[in-house]
Amino acid sequence: MLLYPLMQCAGTDDCPSLQQGKRYMSMTSQSGLTGLQQLRELAASGRKIEIGETLGFRLAEVEEGRAVFESKPGLHLYSPIGTVHGGYAATLLDSACACAVHSQLGPTQGYTTLELKVAYHKAITADTGLVRAEGRIVKFGRRAAFAEARLTDAEGHLYATATSTLLVFER
Repeated sequence: MLLYPLMQCAGTDDCPSLQQGKRYMSMTSQSGLTGLQQLRELAASGRKIEIGETLGFRLAEVEEGRAVFESKPGLHLYSPIGTVHGGYAATLLDSACACAVHSQLGPTQGYTTLELKVAYHKAITADTGLVRAEGRIVKFGRRAAFAEARLTDAEGHLYATATSTLLVFER
């Protein structure tokens, strides 16, 4: 069973997170849903992908070719240099690019990130407030997809950007 970066045990009774009352979504080809339908179901359900639970972000908006994640950074995300770790921004941007591509998938398609390039424009701190990573498809081909994303705060200040190349395949 292939899963979009969600728990390997999603949907099974012996899953520790399910035993704790948490609900996660498995996005398998067996669902018969398109990628957009899967993501809309995830957003509507309130369930989170594991990394979203870990880093405190959620899928806020999704439409064909576009996905938005929101998060509020905190001190728990700080690096030794006194700002939010760059991996936090990279993860939000990767998720936004990937889910923009996911929104274009047919029921039998899968994908994986081949390359992610992140440019950091401004340091993120616990005082930054809510940030939004908005990903959009640049080109969706038969075997490869290209996406870009921007990480901004509520006032529109730019913190980071990314470009991504993703492999698209039949499951």
